[in-house]
Amino acid sequence: MIELMAMLIIIGLLATLVVTKVADQIDKARVTTTKVNLKTLHQKIVEFKMDNQRYPTEEEGLEALIVQPSDVTNYPPDGYLDTSEVPTDAWGNDFYYELDPETGGKFRIVSWGADGEEGGEGYDADLYSTDAN
Repeated sequence: MIELMAMLIIIGLLATLVVTKVADQIDKARVTTTKVNLKTLHQKIVEFKMDNQRYPTEEEGLEALIVQPSDVTNYPPDGYLDTSEVPTDAWGNDFYYELDPETGGKFRIVSWGADGEEGGEGYDADLYSTDAN
């Protein structure tokens, strides 16, 4: 009976280690996926600017990539994205589009990270399209 209990404890400890490692890999994959989406959206905003001589307004936001703004005439028939919805970050949160951010760039797109709130560290840290490589 004691041997059985010891075996169950060992199996439990090993399972905990495996689950911890898998969870960490899932979090890393979410960060990578979000960075890829940020980079793609950033490139599509630049394409929008090249075609229309302006960036989408903050009111239009990322929706301007899938729904033609009323004052834009040089818009691709299927929009700028291959989807009918603006993608979300890997945690299911909407991206935040910011025109002329305080950082000095023309625009940036932000994911607030795992916690969905501004700031944070680790997997809760904010991710920016201007940093996505």
